[in-house]
Amino acid sequence: MRNSFCFYKVNRENFVMAKASYMTEEGLANLKKELDQLISVERHAISLQISDARDKGDLSENAEYDAAKEAQGLLEMKIARLEDMVAKARIIDESKIDTSSVQIFNKVKIKNTRNNQQVEYTIVSESETDIKNGKISVDTPIAKGLLGKKVGDVVDIQVPSGVMSFEIIGISI
Repeated sequence: MRNSFCFYKVNRENFVMAKASYMTEEGLANLKKELDQLISVERHAISLQISDARDKGDLSENAEYDAAKEAQGLLEMKIARLEDMVAKARIIDESKIDTSSVQIFNKVKIKNTRNNQQVEYTIVSESETDIKNGKISVDTPIAKGLLGKKVGDVVDIQVPSGVMSFEIIGISI
């Protein structure tokens, strides 16, 4: 029998690098806390549900067992995603963040040029997004449009409802 080998040419298009996720120490601590909760509490609870459902008899017609197994699969996917985020996390020293132009972890005060309404957002990593507290992901259209801009700049940003024009009033930490 003849051995066959496959050779692959690797280039930049085929090689996927892990995308670092920049976050604060607090953001990483919260992520780790959530991951620990899922692993130590939620995983155990679902195992008990599966065990209880298994004890009820025929698994082929056991909806409770099927639901518990599905919940287990979803939990394991979430755990894997969080583990990946923790592994790719890079802590940013907030004291060294420049405020001469908009960057991740800056607070940006902007004014809608159409209605003069002012809002302040902190641009954060996706895992730290909390819109109720004014923290928007660096991957949102507004954050992408603001990155690199300076106080006084007027920026037109494409959002789902159309193009909005914002003036940057202030940048801080």
